[in-house]
Amino acid sequence: MAKKKNPRAKTVKHDPFINTVEALFSSNPFKSFNFRQVAKMLGVTDKVSREMVKTLLEKLAAGNVILELNRGKYKYNPELLADKLLNTTIIGIVDMKQTGKAYVSTPDLDEDVFISANNTGHALHGDKVKVHLFPMRKGRKTEGQIVEVLQRGRSQFVGTVQISGKFAFLVPDDVAIPVDIFIPRESLNKAGHGQKAIARITEWPERSKNPFGEIIQVLGKPGDNNVEMNSILASFEFPLQFKPETLKEAEKIPVEISPAEIAVRRDFRNIWTCTIDPPDAKDFDDALSLRKLENGEWEVGVHIADVSHYVKPGTAIDKEGYERGTSIYLVDRTIPMLPEKLSNMVCSLRPNEDKLCFSAVFNMDEQGKISREWFGKTIINSNRRYNYEEVQAMIEGADGDFKQELLILNGLATRLREERFKKGSIAFHTQEVKFVLDETGKPIDTYIKEQKEANMLIEDFMLLANRRVAEKIGRKTGDSKPKTFVYRIHDEPNPEKLQRFAEFLTKLGYKINLGTRKGLASSFNHLFDQIAGKGEENMIESIAIRTMSKAEYSTVNLGHYGLAFQYYTHFTSPIRRYPDLMVHRLLERYLAGKPSVNKDEYEEYCVHSSDMERKAVEAERASVKYKQAEFLMDKIGQAFSGLISGVSKYGIYVELEGSKCEGMVSLKYMDDDFYYLDDENYRVIGQHHGREFKLGDPVRIRVKRVDLQKKQMDFVLDSNGVDPKRR
Repeated sequence: MAKKKNPRAKTVKHDPFINTVEALFSSNPFKSFNFRQVAKMLGVTDKVSREMVKTLLEKLAAGNVILELNRGKYKYNPELLADKLLNTTIIGIVDMKQTGKAYVSTPDLDEDVFISANNTGHALHGDKVKVHLFPMRKGRKTEGQIVEVLQRGRSQFVGTVQISGKFAFLVPDDVAIPVDIFIPRESLNKAGHGQKAIARITEWPERSKNPFGEIIQVLGKPGDNNVEMNSILASFEFPLQFKPETLKEAEKIPVEISPAEIAVRRDFRNIWTCTIDPPDAKDFDDALSLRKLENGEWEVGVHIADVSHYVKPGTAIDKEGYERGTSIYLVDRTIPMLPEKLSNMVCSLRPNEDKLCFSAVFNMDEQGKISREWFGKTIINSNRRYNYEEVQAMIEGADGDFKQELLILNGLATRLREERFKKGSIAFHTQEVKFVLDETGKPIDTYIKEQKEANMLIEDFMLLANRRVAEKIGRKTGDSKPKTFVYRIHDEPNPEKLQRFAEFLTKLGYKINLGTRKGLASSFNHLFDQIAGKGEENMIESIAIRTMSKAEYSTVNLGHYGLAFQYYTHFTSPIRRYPDLMVHRLLERYLAGKPSVNKDEYEEYCVHSSDMERKAVEAERASVKYKQAEFLMDKIGQAFSGLISGVSKYGIYVELEGSKCEGMVSLKYMDDDFYYLDDENYRVIGQHHGREFKLGDPVRIRVKRVDLQKKQMDFVLDSNGVDPKRR
């Protein structure tokens, strides 16, 4: 049947090259590209051809074949997609909501696909699924139906066992799992009513609303601190203990360093060296050394624990380290990537002990300009272990051990930081809530952990080492092809998300410059200075971070947008991050002149490492959320000051001062008027009296209810909701 002409698309005079450009967009109908991306995909590198690509894009846009979104980004005209979408399917990952509706994210589309609750089939949160897309309708979000579950996002589920007569269910802790798991009585495996347990799904009959499963492990009584922390780990499928073969292998690792090993390494044991870490840290994986050179320059050594010397590819320790991917930092404990003998003893750069390192050594002047660099295996002996508070006190004027050396390092770090910001690095600030726990793990107080100069001192030297290691391997020299390497990448933000963020800021009285990359970075940093200390500071910074792309590991170097680095990797934490261990092995291999490794194999390792990092972050957030809910459990009825952190058609979200606990004030509890959502202006408004509650507004609330298992907190407005401190 002949295809109907779209009246909105003008005739474009075609030549072979313009057909190729159009085909690129039509075969990626949901993605947007700028001319640089198009040129790269077409293999165009010379200046003349790149300009021709830009001209062709303008012609296609003039003919409405593609649409210019903003800032030079183009997308295939959705009006031309009617026939294409009738049989279009995509593959993506399910983000399930508590209500049962879902969104499916996929690299094939610039936006998530909405799935209504009656179109999710038997899919669950985190599953990899096939989605049939519905024909696109003007002004509507992309919508579809899940037609097949390709891979379950998780194999086990944590929840509370509910037994009633001949039936039993596991009620999942995760609110993103909107169905209970039916457990036959014979599959309870001694789990009792009300106990926390781990279940796996055995089958899900076609016409059944609930999946069938069995209990595979009983965790214990809800509310017990160890049970709850283990529940969080198990829900993200992190192991609760190391495998026996891993521990057995770790025990055989020698603590002593042989004279033969020392002989082949650069010796730093007589050069002043220190570590700076949090007070409760045990895995010291980085140290700094400092000495004055005869030419007046400073030699700064960034020394990283040489984990690769002890953990060899293919061993039980290596396999389990790869599976775990990262250490996990819950509120009250660390779940290490490597057994304790390695992470806290053999590899940890403890003071007054000889330790093996892989080092990046820089000669620099007083302004932090580098004249020479060296990478290689070393041996060190740290003179002093500091915590951040000790060093910060000296920076602020107090006396202390080796104060002069620390102040010199801080001065050099400051120069590095200034140069980084001058080149477009964005100074994202995040506030981290910490808890004071009693002997049972119950939170009795909270405080905000601040990033001060002592933290930045270490951070800037670690950034330097990471950047220069990546440049050493990644930079193309002559005609040689760059070797396969593991990069830490951070892609450009989505222009549409940036535009929405800019509009959001305008309504709050702020603005950012979307004109150029450097202008954007500068205006971001200016924005963060403007909001410092204000009520909306944390909320704006949180949304700013969500506006950005996510950082991840890849063998394809896209650079690091947030840091404004063309080359960047993770080299400095191999005790707690598996990608750093891979980087150490690759750097050693390439320094020895050996050939490149297989790119596809290492890309698979990168994808796995990124996935495990995301899961670890989610587990850490879940532990914080649980402790926040636990902190408010005995404070029902008490009043607190907070800020409106979100608005929805169901209510306003309020984040409390100090503890940063976030709960919702349901609109049904705001009975002085009928309130409706004005989502364009981030507020709810009373229909009769016109009173409004806007994002960022200070309010006073009372704690109404806390659901510890779901980590949910419900608030009501205290009196009229006005915070007396801000009247």
